Amino acid sequence: MKKPILVLALLFSFHLSAAEHEVKMLNAGPEGIMVFSPAYLNIDSGDTVHFVPTDQGHNSVSEFGPEGGVTWKGELGKPVSVTFDKEGLHAYQCEPHSIMAMVGIVQVGKATNKEDFHRFVDSKEAMFVMNKGRFKAYGEQVK
Repeated sequence: MKKPILVLALLFSFHLSAAEHEVKMLNAGPEGIMVFSPAYLNIDSGDTVHFVPTDQGHNSVSEFGPEGGVTWKGELGKPVSVTFDKEGLHAYQCEPHSIMAMVGIVQVGKATNKEDFHRFVDSKEAMFVMNKGRFKAYGEQVK
């Protein structure tokens, strides 16, 4: 009888500890045009991120993550919520504005895939027609 109660208590406490975060999709913000705000998040496993189209014409689409990590593709102008349960670095973009470096990073726990991530950032930076260096600057926040 004690084991089922302990399991339920652990599951319940895990559910209570999960946090929710909001990322706005903006035409302009403190870092320039076509940005996610915040563009870098450091969260815990089990947390949920709500991508909110504050300005229209944006979406959030996963681009890179740890093996077995969550992937998503939000619709244009629609909010999308993503629960992250795999530790590591996850990168995402706005599809219509990816060449303008409308990108972001979610770090879940430890940066277990840091080397692969930095190689990805380097290759992605070469595709940007404006806001060059933005993605690398976000990557410098990785702990």
